[in-house]
Amino acid sequence: MVSALNEIKNLISGQFLIGHGQEEKRVNPANPTEQVANYKQASAGDIESALVAAQTAQNEWASIGLIQRGLVLRRAADLLFERRQELSKLMTIEQGKILSESIIEVDASIETIRYHADSARFIYGKTYTSSTAGERIETLKQPLGIVAVITPWNFPMQIPCWKIAPALLWGNAVIWKPASHVPALSFALAKIFHEAGVPSGVFNMVLASGQITDKHLIGSSKISGVSFTGSGRVGNLIAQSCLPRGIKIQLELGGNNAAIIMPDVDPEHAASQMLIGAMSGTGQKCTATRRIITVGSGHETFVNSLMAKVNGLVVGDGLDSNSQIGPVISSGARDDIQSAVKEAVSDGGKIIAQAKLPEGDGFFVAPTLIQGDMTIKTCREEVFGPVVTLMNVATLEEAIDIANATEFGLTASIFSSSHSDIALACSKLQAGILKINSPNTGSELHVPFGGLKSSTFPGPREQNSDSVSDFFTISKTVYHRLPKVKELS
Repeated sequence: MVSALNEIKNLISGQFLIGHGQEEKRVNPANPTEQVANYKQASAGDIESALVAAQTAQNEWASIGLIQRGLVLRRAADLLFERRQELSKLMTIEQGKILSESIIEVDASIETIRYHADSARFIYGKTYTSSTAGERIETLKQPLGIVAVITPWNFPMQIPCWKIAPALLWGNAVIWKPASHVPALSFALAKIFHEAGVPSGVFNMVLASGQITDKHLIGSSKISGVSFTGSGRVGNLIAQSCLPRGIKIQLELGGNNAAIIMPDVDPEHAASQMLIGAMSGTGQKCTATRRIITVGSGHETFVNSLMAKVNGLVVGDGLDSNSQIGPVISSGARDDIQSAVKEAVSDGGKIIAQAKLPEGDGFFVAPTLIQGDMTIKTCREEVFGPVVTLMNVATLEEAIDIANATEFGLTASIFSSSHSDIALACSKLQAGILKINSPNTGSELHVPFGGLKSSTFPGPREQNSDSVSDFFTISKTVYHRLPKVKELS
């Protein structure tokens, strides 16, 4: 499945257009000799054209009403469902995750769009009593205007749908800048929204570089909001650019998530859950378990079981049904992860389990379990791959202190049958999402998603309909007073 030069295009003002920037190529991370995409990036002029188109189209889109906009989204979900198999395969070829995980993501994206489409029929806004007789007060929600949506490559369809669907539902125009690693899949998703009937200029997709995006999209006076998922470095730059200008921002910025294993739980179950939390998606999840902290003694069965499970993982091409772990996204990502593992060992860590790598030139990283009291990168920062550290402490209080000893605060989990231990963890763990006896990863779209500290910029969360409506709208308070009726003579 190869996309020839100029086959992948930008969507600007309802037209699929060849970019005016530099030529880019993308390869299959499981087989780098296989080219997946060849296209030209969007230029500054292309982004300006998208901004002008969005500015022209947004008011009319806002005027058609929530329910009609929801019906357009419903058609997009139906089209995505019709193409779920081919798009799942494309996701595996372009991004690398195993096919079963790609199918799960496409299905989750369908449900996300449907969820926001159906939420158009909910009641939004409130009515209040007034201290003045004959008057009532109500709140209304109106669209922000033009929203820049900037998304990562690790969930190349689901995270865009988290943002694009509610932004469109609430009457905004969208300019979507997807990750440069997944142009073919992004182009396919853009076609779906276009074919579903989103009007020209309301939804635009630009395959631009980070530098062009920063200066000409995020820096534009035409935008009213930015929703971004990615690195803390880029998130901080967005905040520095937008906050002084009064532009609304929604930033999800990563994690270094801990799981605490108490001695009173089933060790086999806990090991199975930790394998999912740490290794699914090749560990390329911001919610993934990065650090496992066992408390007390008697964890030999848990450790031995987890070692055996890590050693037994099958690494390979995601299209091979035997593969359990696919490649990482790029050769650079592979090198960074391998460097972090070497740093952990040099800092006193010991590799106690490591899966076998397949032959070939794919961007594969061995799933790795490292034991020891380390102060290096793998414990302080986010290593975005299938690497997890393991350490043991004497008390739950000590485990919580270590779990919190990071700038991030996205997810945390505790495995325990003790109500008091669980209550203490719920109170003290510094994370926006806390899992009890289940993996750090995974979320439900009808509840808020977001973290604490450097993981999430303070403000409305993602996913939950109330949260996203708070971000993608402006609230207006209206005082209705009955007119004084002219007396008849």
